[in-house]
Amino acid sequence: MGYLANSKRGIPIFAQILATYGMNYFSSSFTLGILGGGQLGKMMLADLRKFDIRTHVLDPSAEAPCQYGAHYFEQGDLLDFQTVYNFGKQVDVLTLEIENVNLDALEQLEAEGKSVYPSAQTLRLIQNKGVQKDYYKTHNIPSSPHRRFNQLSELQTAVANQEINLPFVWKLGQFGYDGKGVKIVRSITDLHELPTGECIAEELIPFTHELAVIVARSVSGEIKTYPVVEMEFHPEANQVEYVLCPARIAPELAKKATEIALQVSAAFAHVGILAVELFLTADKQILVNEVAPRPHNSGHYSIEASYTSQFENHIRAILDLPLGDTSSKVAGIMVNLVGAEGFSGPVVYENIEQIMQIKGVTPHLYGKKETRPFRKMGHVTIVHEDLVIARTLAEEVKQKIRVIS
Repeated sequence: MGYLANSKRGIPIFAQILATYGMNYFSSSFTLGILGGGQLGKMMLADLRKFDIRTHVLDPSAEAPCQYGAHYFEQGDLLDFQTVYNFGKQVDVLTLEIENVNLDALEQLEAEGKSVYPSAQTLRLIQNKGVQKDYYKTHNIPSSPHRRFNQLSELQTAVANQEINLPFVWKLGQFGYDGKGVKIVRSITDLHELPTGECIAEELIPFTHELAVIVARSVSGEIKTYPVVEMEFHPEANQVEYVLCPARIAPELAKKATEIALQVSAAFAHVGILAVELFLTADKQILVNEVAPRPHNSGHYSIEASYTSQFENHIRAILDLPLGDTSSKVAGIMVNLVGAEGFSGPVVYENIEQIMQIKGVTPHLYGKKETRPFRKMGHVTIVHEDLVIARTLAEEVKQKIRVIS
């Protein structure tokens, strides 16, 4: 067991909790709190159940996927100070599955001695896309050039005055998710009907591959990385359609991507999982797109394909337990299941029985009863010894199953 740099007299965090609460994490009254009750929390709960760790979950929706899997579920506003603070006081360690939470409440809890991972300090650097991009620049982390704007009208003026070259990528400063809050702007008319708040304009990068590296970092500083993955996106919804592990790139480029991800991890000093999304350009540059300080869509394949899933390693990391093996047992491909266009209402997974007949195919349904176009409803993992065959099977799965109503 590693040691905390700021631990009391060098005592490991596990021993501190044992001394404080007279218990261990497993089969005890120790309670882990999770802010957010969506599909990421639902998959985290599966591993927490495996370890018999007691859980409390807070989410704004009464229909959140975590409502059935947690020992205690509370409906409440994640951005409300008092709600988050009161929830945090009830648990021993607090983590999250979504970064859009009230940071003032987390800072108050930390000031009172509560363990919060990732920390409020880390989240303040990541939660706002503009702050995140500025941080890359000040820490010499390669990323695309950008400009920040306090409101959309300022960006519109800059475009009208030809201060920004078209095309570029517009991103909402905060609260974007699942492709929402991102748009390629090719003309000034593309800025119409966008949210009016804080935003950034990024140079549009002519990349050849979108990559991601997941880094697990424990409280005491143990670090492990998962293999570089390749992501294929839906051209309209800006959502990941496929994640392929390993990425189909040269070993030296995979090594470079991993090194950059570790540089980012060190800069943010996160605890838990950090997903680092990257662009690979035609001239072999690797640029950081953005990060997520939590389990991430790009790591879902790890449940079936890795020796230790990203969800288990997030738990291990925040509890300062030894990190698990991040290497792959087989090649893995994830197919996102999103609501089909033209369908809204009670969900039906058309042809799910057919894909379940295919060897190496595992569906994961997120527990959302209502579908709508492009809503994330689940994913399917395809594992095989041969990545080429796995990719062919993934295409077959994608063509067969439909999320309709």
